[in-house]
Amino acid sequence: MFLIFDLDDTLYDEKTYVNSGLCAVAKYGEVKFGWNAADSLKYMQEHLKFQGRGKIFDDWLQNKGRYSRTNVEACIRKYRNHPPEIELYSYTKTVLDKYYGVLPLYLVTDGHKEAQKNKIKALNLDKYFKRIFVTHRFGIRNSKPSLHCFEIIRKTEKCEWSQLIYVGDNPMKDFVSLNRVGAKTIRVLTGSHANLVANLEFDAQLSLPDLSYLQAFLDNEKEITY
Repeated sequence: MFLIFDLDDTLYDEKTYVNSGLCAVAKYGEVKFGWNAADSLKYMQEHLKFQGRGKIFDDWLQNKGRYSRTNVEACIRKYRNHPPEIELYSYTKTVLDKYYGVLPLYLVTDGHKEAQKNKIKALNLDKYFKRIFVTHRFGIRNSKPSLHCFEIIRKTEKCEWSQLIYVGDNPMKDFVSLNRVGAKTIRVLTGSHANLVANLEFDAQLSLPDLSYLQAFLDNEKEITY
């Protein structure tokens, strides 16, 4: 059995990363332009609540009369490159501690390379995983639902697809390809996709309220082998 995890909204709450990034940009605005960071953060949080992330920096800069592509790109870089203030879900460390050294653990996550690297460092995850895959390092075409990174794991471990278990949260991309090749898929109902109803083809074979319920499933697996 080989246990593979997603990162965002599976091991920690991604909303905390977004808020951390907005704080970093708000502080950048204070240093760069003299704008009050607390006021800027409040503006961006309101925008996020009602309009999402898409144009948040564009609208903030326009509101301040300093819109330009250069300034937007500077905000994006600050957001992606900042050292995030984030923590694992309270039960995640317990789960990782339990299976570290017992099962081979892998991490497969989509997202901007630098941003994901900073998250992994902030959460101190390197020590747990045999290998961490940030899919965008292999080209965006190899992000989920691509099997590219999972195939590397399968070939490295010389195992069958049925021996891989992937734990994620997003039924729009996390499980569909793995379902088709016979891997085991588990969805945790945490984060922004918790209430999303998915077609059977796209949903995981098993859903759990959160990661703390994983042990009960694994204890029912008859073989735990490398």
